[in-house]
Amino acid sequence: MQADTAHGVQRRPAARPRPLSAYRRDELARLEDLAHRMDTMFRIPMTEIRVGLDTILGLIPGIGDTATAIPAGYIVYRGYKLGAPKSLLVRMGVNAGIDWLIGSIPLVGDLFDLGFKANRRNVRLLRRHFERTAAPA
Repeated sequence: MQADTAHGVQRRPAARPRPLSAYRRDELARLEDLAHRMDTMFRIPMTEIRVGLDTILGLIPGIGDTATAIPAGYIVYRGYKLGAPKSLLVRMGVNAGIDWLIGSIPLVGDLFDLGFKANRRNVRLLRRHFERTAAPA
């Protein structure tokens, strides 16, 4: 453990990512591609703001956010099939639920979708989990 000299606090060194199995690596790459399409596929011209199909479909009143809940649910499902622990799946479900619930509020939800990228968050959580728990090569 390393000591933080400013506060006298002991810290663990950052864990290095471990190699993933080929199956998990490929599946995470597919999920990252889906999350990119849903959350950050397009850049708004003359800005650094990125939006995806989630934001665009969310503009359709009534059905847009419900339709985008399907890919979000698929990401959580694939996390389950990959063997993610229940606590992680609950956290991912909460992210997807927040995205759906707040996203379904007219105007407020559309603005919220610009910053809260639930699909990318969830895939990042999966990747981080599996890199930490992968068997050493």
